[in-house]
Amino acid sequence: MVVDIACGMEVDPDDPGATVEYRGRTYHFCSEGCKEHFEADPERYVEADFPYLQEIEGIQTTRMPYGGTPGEFHLSVTDEHDLDVGDEVTLTRRLGDEEAEQFAKVTSDTNALHLNDAFAAETRFGERILHGTLVAGLISAALAALPGMTVYLDQHLEFVAPAAVGDTYTARCTIVDELARERYRVSTRVENGDGDIVIQGTATILVDEMPGPDQT
Repeated sequence: MVVDIACGMEVDPDDPGATVEYRGRTYHFCSEGCKEHFEADPERYVEADFPYLQEIEGIQTTRMPYGGTPGEFHLSVTDEHDLDVGDEVTLTRRLGDEEAEQFAKVTSDTNALHLNDAFAAETRFGERILHGTLVAGLISAALAALPGMTVYLDQHLEFVAPAAVGDTYTARCTIVDELARERYRVSTRVENGDGDIVIQGTATILVDEMPGPDQT
């Protein structure tokens, strides 16, 4: 296997989605879309330490645009090299049937409340709802979009309201306290499409410097 330089996905060199010859080397891509990204600015990918890492608001993060995973990220930081109280990251995306089914397969959490309409209709909720930890996973994804390399140390969560299948959710993570040794306390919450909080809590994270080629 080889790695798609544009998105970080492994590609079968015998059956790639697309290929490009550049400076005497063949680059393999998982799709025409990744090929087009590469062709638009090949030097960016060829010269970067980790070319597949994604920039958000012009700041490189540890995120990979893996397989075209959906989600809209926004970063609001004063100094990308020195996080401070008030710095914030958000992630917005829709969570529907496909996400619920994939989560059930990966975790083996096949609770009928999340997967079967007839069963869920007879519960206190009256309809299927999303797995709480699936929705909370948006918090982890948002934290990984902060500058540097985020290490999750702890998380307290309160599930405030049920999360409807097919709604759009926004995870909002705001640094509220700078602790010792590159650690930060973060306010974390997830809001539904109406702006109502469905999950809230606090996390503690450690933020290391981004690895370089001499550290890998």
